[in-house]
Amino acid sequence: MSPARPVVRRVTSRDVAARLGVSAATVSNAYNRPDQLSPELRDRVLAAARELGYSGPDPLARSLRRGRSGVVGVVYGSPLEFAFADPAASLFLGGVARAVQQEGLNLLLLPHLPGTGALSPAGAASVDGLILYATPPDSPALATARARGLPTVLVDQAPQQDLCRIGIKDGAGAEAAARHLLELGHRDLGVLALPLGTSAAPHAHIRARLDGYRRALRGSSARLQVTRSLGTSPGAGKRLARELLAAHPGVTALLCMSDVLAQGALQVLAGAGRGVPGQLSVVGYDDIPSSAALDLTTVQQPTAEKGLEAGRAILALLRGERPPSVTLPTQLVVRGSSGPAPAARAPHAPRV
Repeated sequence: MSPARPVVRRVTSRDVAARLGVSAATVSNAYNRPDQLSPELRDRVLAAARELGYSGPDPLARSLRRGRSGVVGVVYGSPLEFAFADPAASLFLGGVARAVQQEGLNLLLLPHLPGTGALSPAGAASVDGLILYATPPDSPALATARARGLPTVLVDQAPQQDLCRIGIKDGAGAEAAARHLLELGHRDLGVLALPLGTSAAPHAHIRARLDGYRRALRGSSARLQVTRSLGTSPGAGKRLARELLAAHPGVTALLCMSDVLAQGALQVLAGAGRGVPGQLSVVGYDDIPSSAALDLTTVQQPTAEKGLEAGRAILALLRGERPPSVTLPTQLVVRGSSGPAPAARAPHAPRV
């Protein structure tokens, strides 16, 4: 029988204090409130801590004492991998991070998954507040946030009377894009749509864009053909473009609900030898950094600013304030991917 291993006691702040002949509060201040100590005393405390093997206050114990985790959660309404593949999502998260890190807080990205209460990611996460980013209105994350009494900010969602909402003028941007194509003579338009959600609980910002497209066409002879995506990636854009143009070969312009979908459509058209905008115009939405290099006409939204506003709003809630809801403007940016509708179509459009 092997001998039992000796129990190694964890070094505490009291051990460091005893070594120096100071109080435990002085040791704590060296880590948490260094401005309360002279530089010489703080250096002595940290040197003694290193000598004894003390690594500093336990973050979990400290958060329990304060009743705060120092973490803000962002519930992302699409699979988490899209947050890293979609530049618009990255810009938004960067804006949130820039706001919260100024207050010494951290950011936790959470998936939007079924489940309620402690079984859901939002229920199990140790966070001080939640930002719900483009989640459906019947999301269990919202019910969980309410049940936990967490400060909550909605982004790109339908307004809730008692919650702060950050969004953009989605419908106005979409309407401007469609009107631009109508003014160029296009009358058969296709839409590469992001996932709309269920009919009972559609994604509010995506529904607003579709409504904006349709609003622009009222009173005209133009037609709108809609193909809905299951994701947001260039691959999804390629698939949607192929499906839509195969089913509706008379389409002369594509309205894409994101620049990433538009990039996929441009790749398909280039591979099929179809000129842009000579044979087909393409308009995106977002104006991500790469869109200018692609000469893509698109709807510009202040994505990073939207994240910054969401971060400021959650910080205000954590301070006990009641921040106002914010709706940011959108703007059509006309570039080379949109042009006049072809005067005549070939009897048989090339296969895509």
